Amino acid sequence: MRGHIRLRSPGHYAIIIDLIDATTGKRRRKWHSFTGTKRQAQVECARLIAAKQGGTYLEPNKTTLRQFLEKWLEHIKPNVSQGTHQRYSELALKNIVPLLGEVILSKLNPIHISAAYARAVAGGRRNGKGGLAPRTVHHMHRVLRGALAQGVKWNMLVRNPADMLEKKDRPKIERKPVAVIDAADTMVTLEAARNSRLFVPMLLGSVCGIRRGEICALRWRNVNFDTGQLSVTHSIEQIRKACREKETKGSKCRTVAMPSLLIDELKAWRARESTGILAAWHAPRW
Repeated sequence: MRGHIRLRSPGHYAIIIDLIDATTGKRRRKWHSFTGTKRQAQVECARLIAAKQGGTYLEPNKTTLRQFLEKWLEHIKPNVSQGTHQRYSELALKNIVPLLGEVILSKLNPIHISAAYARAVAGGRRNGKGGLAPRTVHHMHRVLRGALAQGVKWNMLVRNPADMLEKKDRPKIERKPVAVIDAADTMVTLEAARNSRLFVPMLLGSVCGIRRGEICALRWRNVNFDTGQLSVTHSIEQIRKACREKETKGSKCRTVAMPSLLIDELKAWRARESTGILAAWHAPRW
């Protein structure tokens, strides 16, 4: 395998690599643009030849990061929930693309990524009023890192440039203490809500640790008064202004033990519901 350089203009070179087409066996050439000194161009030419011989060579590709992320989002769509895909799309297309979208994928490096994160924190809000929170930038990094890992599998990248970014090169997330209420305050709050329709959902969340979406998806068939247990099988997911029911995270059903207080309240609630249904059924129809 051979390669040589050609001067295009002062400081700009073309690196030409001679390749053999694996299908036809014919010789063909691949051109790489390079900016730097003649010596640096020669070193890069040698590196490309060594990469080809070592099986890590990637042919020049004009795919931008924007185009790649759009392709990646289509690829993962059948494999994640609608809510997850929506979140990934927002981070990729509305946060990452404005900063790095026009960079050629094969030329993306850790310096580009680190500088983009710094710009995001300084003034990355879409409305132009301030920067993004470090935690949002952290989520951007997770999405970008996962997408570029797929690019490596697709042989569009030799290595993942996001993997090369050390933790210190990303915005630091300040860990703030989580405000919680104690048992006494919890009881006061529940008593204040006793006469509202939120009382039982609040009780479920407080004594059973069930998530909001899981509470919304509970049905009476999930409650077993004989064993004192309820099964959590589904969750309600909000996507923009619509809601849909889905299986719980990991598609695993779990069983939760109900304390006697919750059992009594659920029985009383069900009795009130039954009374209301019967009253509505026997009401005069005009």
